[in-house]
Amino acid sequence: MADGTMLLTPEIERETARVWDKVKDQVSPLEWRAYAPLIAEINRLKRERGAVILAHNYMTPEIFHGVGDYVGDSLGLAKEAARSDAKVIVQAGVHFMAETSKILSPDKTVLIPDLRAGCSLASSITGADVRLIKQRYPGLPVITYVNTTADVKAETDICCTSANAVQIVEWAAREWGVDRVILIPDEYLARNVAQQTDVKIIAWAGHCEVHKRFTTADIADMRAAWPDAEVLAHPECPEEILEAADFAGSTAAMTDYVMKHRPARVVMITECSMASNIKGDLPDTQFVGPCNLCPHMKRITLKNIRDCLLNMQFEVTVDEDIAERARLAVQRMVDLPPPEVPARYDLVRARGHTVQVELI
Repeated sequence: MADGTMLLTPEIERETARVWDKVKDQVSPLEWRAYAPLIAEINRLKRERGAVILAHNYMTPEIFHGVGDYVGDSLGLAKEAARSDAKVIVQAGVHFMAETSKILSPDKTVLIPDLRAGCSLASSITGADVRLIKQRYPGLPVITYVNTTADVKAETDICCTSANAVQIVEWAAREWGVDRVILIPDEYLARNVAQQTDVKIIAWAGHCEVHKRFTTADIADMRAAWPDAEVLAHPECPEEILEAADFAGSTAAMTDYVMKHRPARVVMITECSMASNIKGDLPDTQFVGPCNLCPHMKRITLKNIRDCLLNMQFEVTVDEDIAERARLAVQRMVDLPPPEVPARYDLVRARGHTVQVELI
């Protein structure tokens, strides 16, 4: 067509039929007429460029199922970037994820479809802030959530994810021979970890704007409407949300839980697209609200993924000195064995456990 829009031809329909089967409950037929040609074009461009697309769990279904070569949480995608033989990595996620991919894959070209795709949690703290914290608490290990910028990771002793934060807090306390550690920047993750360990935690008042908005009233309303629904919550939520949930864990843990247990109804207390993406593989499970959209994740679209690959634009780079120091913190985490119970919070212990958190 004159405006560059591709038509949904019978050939493209056949090529994208598998994807349509996954997303037809979340995407309207009218939307699909625009999405399917873009999916076909993106997959062609990937082959031409020798590229792979890393699609975070919070991407919309047409991206997640349509063009994502690897899908998962932020660290899982970064590991895949390092393992992949592809020359070009397209990060269908937010900026700190692209930086982490570049840190672990310095010789690859890392692109992001929209440079404005940021993160409220990552922007809550800087490397200069971490240096001041270390001056205030000399000798204590600094554990930084992967949802941070490269300059923050560069000031860090070891990184963690929501899946392994308890394990790494206890590891760091043993390695440094201390009874308290610094865990930044997510206050709620720190408080939720503190419920799982006797290690005292020094925390920073950073928050994810998506998970911060959930309330216990949301859960009460869901339980009243659907008494048989299982409630799963992300540990970036306030601690009272986890206490009211049936299960708490990372996006990967929540996915594993639903895939393993296949409950009839599920409430996922996290970003909206998470439930939509799992639904594609579990048509018999009913996913009910509430959910909140991440405005930063939603900056990534099929169109700007196509443009990113077509024009090889919006490359993400990291200063060599910062990347080298940040790589040490990330690699330390990667080298630790996975936790005995991957990505699952012990909610039985959490209820009634004394929380030992000092907020900076």
